[in-house]
Amino acid sequence: MSEDRPGPAGGEAGGPQFDFLLQEPLSRARGGDSLQKQLLRRLRAAVLDGRLPAGSRLPGSRALAESLGVSRNTVTLVYDVLSTEGYIEPSKQGTRIAALARPEPENRAHPAPVALARRTERISGRDSGGADSLLFTPGVPALGHFPLAAWRRSLDRVLQQGGTELLGYGPPRGEPALRTAILRHLALARGMRCNPEQIVLTNGAQEALSLCVRLVADPGDTAWVEDPGYGGAQTALACGDLTVVPVPVDADGLRTSASDWEDRPPRLVCTTPAHQYPTGAVLTASRRLDLIEKCRLHGAWIVEDDYDGEFRHSGEPLACVQGLAPGAPVFYVGTFSKTLFPSLRLGFLVLPEPLADRAAPVVDELLRGGHRHEQLALAHFMESGQYGRHLARMRRLYRRRRDALRTALAEHFDVPHTVTGGDSGMHLAVRLPPDVPDQALARAARRHGMGPRPLSRHSLLPDAAHNGLVLGYGNTPESAFTPGLRQLARLARELD
Repeated sequence: MSEDRPGPAGGEAGGPQFDFLLQEPLSRARGGDSLQKQLLRRLRAAVLDGRLPAGSRLPGSRALAESLGVSRNTVTLVYDVLSTEGYIEPSKQGTRIAALARPEPENRAHPAPVALARRTERISGRDSGGADSLLFTPGVPALGHFPLAAWRRSLDRVLQQGGTELLGYGPPRGEPALRTAILRHLALARGMRCNPEQIVLTNGAQEALSLCVRLVADPGDTAWVEDPGYGGAQTALACGDLTVVPVPVDADGLRTSASDWEDRPPRLVCTTPAHQYPTGAVLTASRRLDLIEKCRLHGAWIVEDDYDGEFRHSGEPLACVQGLAPGAPVFYVGTFSKTLFPSLRLGFLVLPEPLADRAAPVVDELLRGGHRHEQLALAHFMESGQYGRHLARMRRLYRRRRDALRTALAEHFDVPHTVTGGDSGMHLAVRLPPDVPDQALARAARRHGMGPRPLSRHSLLPDAAHNGLVLGYGNTPESAFTPGLRQLARLARELD
């Protein structure tokens, strides 16, 4: 191949329509695009914008190379790419520009409407991106207290033992070692009844919720959600084209009535029974058992989202709904985002026993295995006892922060309010009077480095009682409580 070399400033390059190639020399700057890439980009753009109309004859590779001062091989390779892409058509009579269907140019003064699927109209955006470091952000664990050294040892062990064998997809339902470790933990800590084949590893709880919808619900089916409730569940149901029905929550959790079951029986019931999000209520045993019975009677399925049930602040963690009755029609959703760290993106779904065998081949087709190193590292982290010890440390820390936040609210947040929840988890719900609009207060707080969530954004039905803030204390140090709450109080008074 001859070397690219400077050529004459002018020269025949196929006629005046090719003058654009000569008006600006190809760049030979070190570190820039190659001559071949530059020439390819210019010719392709000229075909697309009509400067080289269909039927135009391209100059021979030697003539164009001499005019541009490049090697003939550079031009030949560019012509080969354009021919492969269908922009030019080589023939015995020469190479010509192919006839292409060109879209009409965009009318920026009157742009065509751009529409998403109708189901997306039911999805409301939430100010959650990039807020992990903001004070009072709910749902974020104490990241600075995570045992990185122990986690690194588990990862190193997997990398040394697994090597390149772990670079493939892996089992669709996840690594058996982690599924077994999860099973052992759930049986001891949550009263779970299941076998490893019922456990499916997912990319976080959101994928698990979406999988429940895809497995048992058809478009148009009715789904019940807690109101106020978790927005992720509402999103998963809306994306499945389900009819979402809000069901009220009181101090005893999800409150259903006989007329609800008669007038609008559900296919799915989404609930957070161990620690209702965001109010903090606990679904009582009588309501749990009644829900199981009614779902069996009506052919419905319960989606039990146990997002932070590990962090019970008095006594042992509550037993899950799934374990209350053999063969209960319950999908159990768990996540490691709250117990470990969010960027791990590992959740899991426990399939109902009556459904597991039929669902397994469907799940295997829907999912692709991955994150094998992280899954096996987590299995080792759990089996070595590090996970249990970390949970115990975090329970003590969150209990102390819960108590400190309650005290700080009473002493430094001089706005009329009522605190609910706090028996579990990493947040408190603070209800505010109607004259302190929670969404405006949350926006103002964000401008001052705080990320509480407005309670009203979690409700599908307008209700003055659902006005307030969800204050997370998981990743907020106790030293920040007093100044943060004083600032929130000042912002609230400015909204009056």
